[in-house]
Amino acid sequence: MEVSITKAILAAVTTTRDERITGVPVFYAETEEEMVEMSVILSRVMEAVAHDMGNGVYIIVKH
Repeated sequence: MEVSITKAILAAVTTTRDERITGVPVFYAETEEEMVEMSVILSRVMEAVAHDMGNGVYIIVKH
C-alpha cells in the first residue's frame, strides 16, 4: 500500500521574517528573484505547486 500526502501546505518561502507564518517549514530568501527561484525548485523536489500569495509569500502546496 502506498501512502502519500495530498492537499496540504508543505512549506512557505518569503523574504521577510514574518512571525505570522507558522505550522510549516519556512525558507527565507534575500531577494524577490531568489524567492521565486527557491519556490520553483522546492515545488519540483516536493512534486507540488508554488502559489504566490501576493503578500511577499509563496506557499508550496501538494494537491
